[in-house]
Amino acid sequence: MELAYIPSPSSGVLYIGPVPLRGYAFCIIIGVFVAVWLGNKRWIARGGRAGTVADIAVWAVPFGLIGGRLYHVITDYQLYFSEGRDWVDAFKIWEGGLGIWGAIAFGALGAWIGCRRRGIPLPAYADAVAPGIALAQAIGRWGNWFNQELYGRSTDLPWALEITSSTDGRVPGTYHPTFLYESLWCVGVALLVIWAGRRFELGHGRAFALYVAGYCAGRFWIEYMRVDEAHHIFGLRLNNWTALLVFLLAVLYIVLSARKRPGREDVVEPGASGDEGGSDSGAGSDGAAEKDEEDAPSPKKDSEGSEDSRDGDKDGAGSAKKG
Repeated sequence: MELAYIPSPSSGVLYIGPVPLRGYAFCIIIGVFVAVWLGNKRWIARGGRAGTVADIAVWAVPFGLIGGRLYHVITDYQLYFSEGRDWVDAFKIWEGGLGIWGAIAFGALGAWIGCRRRGIPLPAYADAVAPGIALAQAIGRWGNWFNQELYGRSTDLPWALEITSSTDGRVPGTYHPTFLYESLWCVGVALLVIWAGRRFELGHGRAFALYVAGYCAGRFWIEYMRVDEAHHIFGLRLNNWTALLVFLLAVLYIVLSARKRPGREDVVEPGASGDEGGSDSGAGSDGAAEKDEEDAPSPKKDSEGSEDSRDGDKDGAGSAKKG
């Protein structure tokens, strides 16, 4: 008998009047807001302008959603294009199914476009938003809890997740809450990146690479616990191989980048640090103009001076006459 377990919600949709609020979509939206908020604070601390992170996120977020969905649909095509399935379901993103690998890859492409339009180096931007992305993933994973999906092997541990749905081949019971494991792991990765970024002054994309490596390390063992349908290569799930490959690439980038460009970028957003200076310069010009105006003789003074000169000329002329 289970003494304790994590209950699953009876429905992934909460209705506010006639408006449906889907738990999965809600978690994704909250995650995006947290990522932009934290990224903005870190960007300003690095010398960037307030609002720049949000402006670039306008490009990165839609690209990330499209990429995440594409990766999921391509790697799990049988869920949408096999016999008895409706391919229209591939567009129902609110029902779950975002591959983080595609989301990060396409999101980086969108961020690159946004950065290029503003003359900002993409690695500096990536470093600023890295912990926020990890927290966004931590929040987004709770969307899987609402949908009763992506759980692990059967277990009777006190923190087991109770699955009550029997849709799509699910078997009701208690399982490892892999969504919770990954959520907690992502919070730890966010804290690691923040600490390491300050301790070692990570720059030129190395903070983002640390986030990628840290996430992949956790995703490898968490993915190994999952029991949902997946493609296998040499006995390992496809996402295990992806996590391993991306982990190695991230570590390689950290090593090579540290040798080639140690330290941090001096300027992350051209012109941002000179805004105040420009105002001071303007103030200085106004001050100089005011000083010039003070030093310049007044018209009254000139008039009086001219009158004195004329009086002096008169006196001189009179003296000359008298003489």
